[in-house]
Order: sequence, then structure tokens, then C-alpha cells
Amino acid sequence: MLLSKEQLSSVIAKHSERENGLQDLMEIMLESMMVAERREFLNNSEGNKGNGFRQGRSFGQGRVLEFRIPRDRYGNFHPKILALLRDQEMEYERLAGSLYCRGLTQSQVGEIFGEIYGEHYSKASISRMIDYLRSDVERWLNRSLESYYPIVFVDAIHVKIHRKRSVATEAFHVVLGVKEDKKREVLGIYNRPTESATAWEDIFRDLRDRGAERVGLTVSDGLTGLDTALSVVYPMARLQRCVTHLKRNMLSKVRHGDKMELGEDLREVFRTGQKHYTREDAWENWTALCKKWGKDYRSIKKMGEEIGYKYYFTYLQYHHAIQSMIYTTNWIERLNKDFRRVLKMRGAMPNEDSVLVLMGKVAMDKDAYDRELPGIDKDESLFPREQDMFFSNP
Repeated sequence: MLLSKEQLSSVIAKHSERENGLQDLMEIMLESMMVAERREFLNNSEGNKGNGFRQGRSFGQGRVLEFRIPRDRYGNFHPKILALLRDQEMEYERLAGSLYCRGLTQSQVGEIFGEIYGEHYSKASISRMIDYLRSDVERWLNRSLESYYPIVFVDAIHVKIHRKRSVATEAFHVVLGVKEDKKREVLGIYNRPTESATAWEDIFRDLRDRGAERVGLTVSDGLTGLDTALSVVYPMARLQRCVTHLKRNMLSKVRHGDKMELGEDLREVFRTGQKHYTREDAWENWTALCKKWGKDYRSIKKMGEEIGYKYYFTYLQYHHAIQSMIYTTNWIERLNKDFRRVLKMRGAMPNEDSVLVLMGKVAMDKDAYDRELPGIDKDESLFPREQDMFFSNP
């Protein structure tokens, strides 16, 4: 039955006066448009006919619209209006995710949406829009990896999150890989409240299960249990401890008046770019430094006696041109600054998943990693020539 203009105006007026009346009206209009579109479709589809409806829903203007979607016998009918609704919904989701990842809370995103679209958006509504981002990040964090990474950097960022009725500061470990094409990518982000060999073994096994069969060199801070786990999962990979972290730690152990001299001594020990400066030379200079400063500082004296400090000199086994690139975790530290900029606006995060979503999105959008690192491939033990690609691990 066709309604006159006056009758249609009356129907609209009545619906407008009711609670949720406009929403009901929008649902009726959408369904009517799709029924009319199906009628036109069936007129040009011989032997085909209508086959009832299926339930549908769409999010927009702060509301969830629920309606019936017409079907045809052969399943070939796809209403064009649905594609438009999905495009609009995707734009809402992209905007919500973008604002959320720039440091705004869900409540703040809702306020901005209200100003833009003139509707109130509840925290639950914004959360539904951000769901697409969660699933996108989850897929990315579990994606397949390349079979070989010449260099892998590992570091941790500490974040306050709610656990039951208290707030705890926990470590989120970031694994950054340098690929054979000299570009970088974040391989994984992991929450491990406590550091241990078992925790690190789980992380490395996850990387291997996702396709990373070999690692040339791993660069990390002095993370507990990492060396043990690395020897189990990637036994051929070498380990380099971060020299920058070591220097900071040692300088914090001495009086202010001694810092400059100790800093100069450390620079003499941890030289880079010198073709004939060997690991053995550096270890000899290290033990001499610890003996010198150990006279006044017992903690430094002990350092010269621990064999584990040899991990800080692995970089000297590689080409002198890349030593300054691989003896510190500075590259991943820059990424951590981006993480902190997004996280600091929120105080304590509500849960582990919310942290992973934000950090994962930052890592996914890191455009700088699409650029090649000049000169990083000078060491052929890490970046073998094409004819050597299938030989043993470096």
C-alpha cells in the first residue's frame, strides 16, 4: 500500500513522539528500502524469488540499529544499503581506534564523538567500536614471521595495570627484529609479571612456532633467565648485553665527583669501530677497570670477577662498522618512548589486554621501520651472501 505525503508525515510525527521513535523509524525505513531493492532484483532474476529475512544490525549515531535483511532463494541478493552502512561503521571504528591510540580514554573518545555527531556515545558504545582494533592487533601479534632474523633486540617497558583490587607495575617485553632486507619489525609484545628462564623460553618458543626458525644475534638488557632460554630455543644465537644499561648502572654506583673519570674509563673499554680492537683486548681492559675502581667500590670489584659480563663484549666479534649498532638496545628504547607517550595519559591501565592493544597499534603503525638500515649488512656472518643462505646458522 502506498502512503500519501500527508499520511507519511503523520506516521513520522507519531514515531518521533515515542521513546526511541526515531530509531524505530530508521529501522523501518532501512528494511523498506531493502525490500524494494529485492523486488527490483527479483524482477531481473528469472526463476528466483524471495526467501524471508535474516536478522541484521548496524552501529551508528550512538545507537545499535536492528532490522531484518531480505533474502532470496539462491542467496545472490546483497542490499547495497548494507555496504553503505558498513562503510560508515568502519569509519566510526577507525576514528575511535585512532583517538584511543593517541592517548584518549574511552570516555574522552565518547565526548569527542558527541561533539562531532551531536549524539551521546556511552563508554560501552565506544568499546564496541574499538573491538575491531583489538581483533586487528591480536591478528597482527600472532602473524607468521620470517624464517631468519639476523639481529633481535629485546627490552621491557613497565606499566601500571589493575590486578583484582590493587595496582601492580608489570613488565611488557618487546621483541624487535632486523630482517634480511635490513628493515625492522616488532615480532611480539609479551606480558610477564616476573622474569625467569621459563618465561623467556615461552616467548622464544612462540617466535619459533610462528616461523622464526633462526636468530643470529640477540641484544638485550640484563634480563633474568634470558641467556638460559636462548640457549635452549636458539642454541646457535649469540647474546649481546646492552652496554648503555651497564654504563648507567655503574655510574650510579659512584660518587658524583668520580662519574666523569669512570665514564672516560668505560668509553676506553667499550670501543666501537676499531678494526683491530678485539674481545680479548676489551676483557683485559675491563678487568683492569674493575680492579682500579674496586679499591673504592666493592660492587664494581665483584663485576670484574663474574664471567657473565663477557656477554657485554660479544659485539666485538662482528664487523667494526656495525658494532655501535649492536652493542646497545637504543633502537628499541626509541620505540619504548612512543609506547610511554600513549600510556602515560591514562595512569593505571584497566587490564593486560588494553596495554597490548595500545602497544600493538603503535608498533603496527611504525612507519620508520619501513626504511632500510644503511650498512647493517656489512657483517656476512649475520647477513650471509645469497649463495650462503642455506648454510649453517651464524
